[in-house]
Amino acid sequence: QVQLAESGGGLVQPGGSLRLSCVVSANIFSRHNPMGWYRQAPGKERELVASFTSGGGTIYADSVKGRFIISRYNVDYTMYLQMNRVKPEDSAVYYCYVQSSGSDYWGQGTQVTVSL
Repeated sequence: QVQLAESGGGLVQPGGSLRLSCVVSANIFSRHNPMGWYRQAPGKERELVASFTSGGGTIYADSVKGRFIISRYNVDYTMYLQMNRVKPEDSAVYYCYVQSSGSDYWGQGTQVTVSL
């Protein structure tokens, strides 16, 4: 059984920080599998935020470069998204995903709201 479970979302003030976590099933948590974070704001398409490539490199959306950091901890099969200097336009539902053996797996999403 494959599961991805996000946590860490919530309300944060502009300029603040938040860390999202995604616990991934061990059977698909591999440094060779692309994995990362997407987000979707109301009325907008889902967009890539940050990702690990199959080669272990990282990709960031231009809008979050220099502010967000993606990381993963192999020991407990957890992926993180450290969000710094957040802006109101970062408000969205954040989803973690993993690509494994030709299939895409998604978490249920966690809401991030950036507001005073």
